Amino acid sequence: MIEITVIAHSPKELLNQLQDTFGGKLIEKWNEYSLSIDNSKAKGIITYIPFDWGINFLNFDIEFFEDTVLKIEANDFNPLRFLYSYVGNFKHRFGIDNKEELVEQFHSLIFTNKTGGYNYIHFPANKKLDISSIQIIRENFLKKRTTNVSLLNEKLHEVFVDTDHENRFSHYGALNLKIADWIKKIKKVKSQGMVRVLKIEAIIYQILSIHIEQHNKFHKGIELPLTLSETDLKQIRKLGNSIIKNPSFAYSLDQLAQSSGLSQAKLQDGFKFLYSRTVTEYVRHVRLEAARDLMSSADLNVSQVVYSVGFTSRSYFSKIFKKKYDVSPNEYRKNVLKNLIPGESAA
Repeated sequence: MIEITVIAHSPKELLNQLQDTFGGKLIEKWNEYSLSIDNSKAKGIITYIPFDWGINFLNFDIEFFEDTVLKIEANDFNPLRFLYSYVGNFKHRFGIDNKEELVEQFHSLIFTNKTGGYNYIHFPANKKLDISSIQIIRENFLKKRTTNVSLLNEKLHEVFVDTDHENRFSHYGALNLKIADWIKKIKKVKSQGMVRVLKIEAIIYQILSIHIEQHNKFHKGIELPLTLSETDLKQIRKLGNSIIKNPSFAYSLDQLAQSSGLSQAKLQDGFKFLYSRTVTEYVRHVRLEAARDLMSSADLNVSQVVYSVGFTSRSYFSKIFKKKYDVSPNEYRKNVLKNLIPGESAA
């Protein structure tokens, strides 16, 4: 086992200390720092992106070849951390505790420690990991004009305003597949420079809001639907992603139930829980989003788009498109074509 005592005053210093132990190459581009490691100790990339108002993003997309423990001192740099396991799992404990708590795939952890305490993060050996951490320096974050922590539940409010780091706090969240979808969006950001950083920052705020929303639900005693297990929800998420990849297929509740092995009632409960929509509403939403994306290209006309995403009636498509986006397909198409750069598409 490798145990690294981290006494860092910023995530950048954490990267430097990890580089001292694991080697690798640390590069900075447009204020995004990446430590690439490929040796006998580990293989992967650790990324750090700082944003304004004391928020930063740290991501471990890596495989360690020995059990690795980060022993992180809570010093003057002692952020409130929101961790999420997109791939794999990890364990956490405070220095005063002997027992480690497991954070499984698609689960989260919110924690901070008292000044002078230690946080232990235990990564398993020979397991592909993708662990993200949103870190908030509370003193800076509270200066943000739009920050209104008084609207948080009592427990989170106490943690956010604890700028002197006098309290220890941890919350182990339940299964959350919404965060997984937003993490996936980060990985799909292809822009460069400032545009890339702005896009990722917007997603980070979305993820942070989901972390807080989940804790609020826990505080109110709202749990997963009793009819659904975590396995059921993972299966339903796979269905949701399949619909995104192939929106033109003739989906029906009966067909989805048969292909998934889940009852129609479970499917409806699961789609409402994950996507706030019934199965039919979700399929329609995905098709409309796909149609809008296709109409951002000069390659297809509206009729071709309608049938390529699975609608069978252009008049029905026009009606629901205008209701959703407050503009008709033809008007949207004209506006897009006006703004297309010759030789390029807006897609």
